[in-house]
Amino acid sequence: MKNNLLKIFTKGLFIENPVFILMLGLCSVLAVSVSVINALGMTLAFTFVIVLSELTISLIRNWIPKTLRIPIFIVIIASFVTILQFLLQAYLPALNKSLGIFIPLIVVNCIIIGRIESFASKRPVVESILDGLGISLGYGIAIVLIAVVREILGSGSILGIQLFGSSFQPALMFILPPGAFLVIGIEIGALNAFMKKYNKKVCSR
Repeated sequence: MKNNLLKIFTKGLFIENPVFILMLGLCSVLAVSVSVINALGMTLAFTFVIVLSELTISLIRNWIPKTLRIPIFIVIIASFVTILQFLLQAYLPALNKSLGIFIPLIVVNCIIIGRIESFASKRPVVESILDGLGISLGYGIAIVLIAVVREILGSGSILGIQLFGSSFQPALMFILPPGAFLVIGIEIGALNAFMKKYNKKVCSR
């Protein structure tokens, strides 16, 4: 039982990483990852919505008509996104302004809808919560790794703190869309190379 729960939690980190492996929800990832603060903020927002949505769907899954499941899923996700927006506006207005339109767009994030459809609508509550947390952690690791590279190379800073002297000339391309695609491509390639090496070692034992 414990091994099964651990497997559910950890599969979102590598095997089913939503960004690096499944390559879902890239629009918000590429747009928000210009800074680490934005990436962390988006990760928290994503975690809040997916965990509570999976929890709710898992609780009521036996009463959801199959023909109405998608509209019901969207209504539930939208409800938590609305709550999230109110909380950000009240307590973190700067972050809310920085993330902008990408907070309400969480409603149609294909990662969340996909996990609800494929997992939470068919599995018990504990497993659904762990799935949401694991996918969130995998998402967070991916978006933060992308943001670290983009902020350092594109702005010469990390978490808003300047790392280099005044003579440093940042490569502004990295805070623009082409730089985002370049960084995510390199990181996906590096992860694939690592996974191939790891799989070869495992198979050779």
